[in-house]
Amino acid sequence: MKKNLLTGMLAAALLLTGCSALLERDYSSVTPHNAVPATEGDPSILRADSYQELVNALIYFVNGGMEEGTVRLYTDTENVEPFLSDACLEVVQEDPLGAYCVEFIKYTVDPVVAYSEAHIAITYRRTREQVASIVQATGVAAIRSELESALSAFAPERTLRISYFEENETFIQDLVRQAYYDAPAYALGMPEVDLTIYPNSGRQRIVEILLTYPLDAQELERRQEEVALALDGLALPLDSAAGTDMALKAAQFLLKAGRFDPQGGQTVYDLFHSGAANDEGLSLAYAALCQRLALPCQVAWGALEGEPHFWNVVQTGSGWRHLDLAAGERDDGPLYTDAQLTELGYTWEDSSLPRCAED
Repeated sequence: MKKNLLTGMLAAALLLTGCSALLERDYSSVTPHNAVPATEGDPSILRADSYQELVNALIYFVNGGMEEGTVRLYTDTENVEPFLSDACLEVVQEDPLGAYCVEFIKYTVDPVVAYSEAHIAITYRRTREQVASIVQATGVAAIRSELESALSAFAPERTLRISYFEENETFIQDLVRQAYYDAPAYALGMPEVDLTIYPNSGRQRIVEILLTYPLDAQELERRQEEVALALDGLALPLDSAAGTDMALKAAQFLLKAGRFDPQGGQTVYDLFHSGAANDEGLSLAYAALCQRLALPCQVAWGALEGEPHFWNVVQTGSGWRHLDLAAGERDDGPLYTDAQLTELGYTWEDSSLPRCAED
C-alpha cells in the first residue's frame, strides 16, 4: 500500500513538473487583425487597445456614414487625449474617404474603471449619395473607361477611388481629353474640368472630377440624338466590305454629308447640322461613323507644319493607316504610314497612336 502511494505521489510530481515546464516556455500567438472590434454586438460601440485600432474604429464610423459612435479605449489614461486628437486629425487629413467627405470630428471622454469611453461626433460635407457614387478604379484603362462613361452620359461629376495612384492633376486632365475623343458621337464640346484629389499624398486616393459642359444637359442630349440619326443614315447603305475598302467608303460617305471648313465647328454635330466642320469636327465625325460600323479608328491630334491639327488613324486591310479628311486626297492617295505622314510635315506623340508601318 505504501509502495503504491509513493508511486502515485511521484507520478503526480512529474506531471506537475511537466506542466510547469510547458507554462514557462516562450510562445507566440497569431490572430487576425480586427479593424472593427464591436462591443457587445453593437456596431456603434467599438473597442480599441491601441492607437491604430482607434484610427480603424474612426474609419469604420466614416465608412458607415455614422454621425455618432463610441470607442472604449483600453490604454493608459495619459494616452487618451493625444491618441484621440491625433487619430481624428489622421482620419480627416490622411484617410482618402475621410479627407473627401468629413468636415470635422469632435469627441468627449468619460473615464470608466477599466477603460476610457470616447463619444465621437462626425460632421460630413458630402451626402450619402455622393459617397455611395464613388467608383473603385485601378489602372489607367479603368480610369479612362469611367471617364468615357461619364462623358457619354454628360454627367456633371465623377468621383473615383484609385489604388496605387502616383500621378498628378495633369495626368487626369490628359485622361479626360483622351476619353472625350474616345467617345466621338458624344463629343459635343470639351467640358471644363475641375479636379480635387484627396488626400494630398498616398498610394490610394479619391479623385473628384467636376465637368462643366458648354451646353446644358437637355440640349446636349437633343444634339446627340440628331447625331445618332445621322450616323445611322450614313451607315445603313454601307455594305460589309472590310479593311481598306470600308475605311475609304466611310470617308466618301461622310464627305457627302459635310465638307471641311477651317472656320467651321469642332464637333460631329456641327458637320451634320450645318454641313461643315473644321479638322477636329471632321475627325470626330469620321471616328463616330467608324465606331458605328465597328471599324477600329482613333482621333489623332498633333501638329501639321507646326500648327495644331486633327486627323484619324484607322485600321485597314494593310494595317493601321493615317487618314486626314481635312487635307483632301493627294496624288499618292489618302492613306499614309507613319513615315509618309512625317514627310508631309505632321508630328504627334508616338505613344498616343498605334503604329502605321509598312506591310
